[in-house]
Amino acid sequence: MKIFYKTTATASGGRSGTATLNDGSLSVQMVRSDSGEPGVNPEQLFALGYAACFDSAMELMAKQLKLDATGAKTTIDVGIGQRAEGGYALDLDITIRLPGMAADDAKRLVEAAHQVCPYSNATRNNIDVRLHTETEEV
Repeated sequence: MKIFYKTTATASGGRSGTATLNDGSLSVQMVRSDSGEPGVNPEQLFALGYAACFDSAMELMAKQLKLDATGAKTTIDVGIGQRAEGGYALDLDITIRLPGMAADDAKRLVEAAHQVCPYSNATRNNIDVRLHTETEEV
């Protein structure tokens, strides 16, 4: 695989510590989701990254498919839970809003984006991911 970009982050203290990008551009206080403390948890950071990445994949695929995705929005819901066989796993719902796009075009676009998005490729077949598309057909 040809690598186009690589970044590095360092965490200390797990869910009760800090996580920092090694270039110094971002440092966050990590908190447990049930702590009530100010800060973020890993699932929130994953949701942010996946949403932005999927949205970019849609922009790319919309150009290739000659579709107008103006006003598109991607929302990622990330859940975490315990697996029956032990350990923990993530559970994802991806909701894509494509106002003004015909439902069949929206489905084609979302499926194409899901095939090229690096986060989708990383999670495929090991995390439950459900795609939801919302349109206002023209």
